[in-house]
Amino acid sequence: MKNLSDNTVRLSALAAVILFAALYRVLPHPPNIAPVAAMALFAGAHFRDWRIALAAPISAMLISDFLIGLHSTLIFVYAGMAATVGIGCLLRRHYNGSTIIVGSLASSTLFYLITNFGSWLGSPFYTQNASGLFSAYIAGIPFYQYSVIGDLAFAGIFFGAYNLAARHGTRTKASSL
Repeated sequence: MKNLSDNTVRLSALAAVILFAALYRVLPHPPNIAPVAAMALFAGAHFRDWRIALAAPISAMLISDFLIGLHSTLIFVYAGMAATVGIGCLLRRHYNGSTIIVGSLASSTLFYLITNFGSWLGSPFYTQNASGLFSAYIAGIPFYQYSVIGDLAFAGIFFGAYNLAARHGTRTKASSL
């Protein structure tokens, strides 16, 4: 294990985070408090290639969705994750605590707008007019508040852990010179 390359370590860490996020979604947890959106935001901010950044949360979603079950609004959920990766890409050049919070709130809000639009579109539960769309958004508010809590908490964990590890790695390298 001493001779592992940086890429091997990074890929192993990425695989572990993907499996953690997938498992978290499968196990009982508070509604909409999950690490996948925060992982998407983090991946967008840290992977140069947006395709790799997108693959991380989508992989976690696919693994867990096959276990939880597929549904008719899946495309909207995945579109929300893709939008979150895009917001993370906007953070890439410069992020700090404030921009992470704003990015997380923007991601939660965009996800809420996209997925509730998907719930309304073609749904027998809502009339297919502005009133029905408004009803779908109102019905989604309880889920939105939990998404905000989960996204902020897990974004803090991912970005914070990364920054701590980066600082520790820098100290270790500097002290070994």
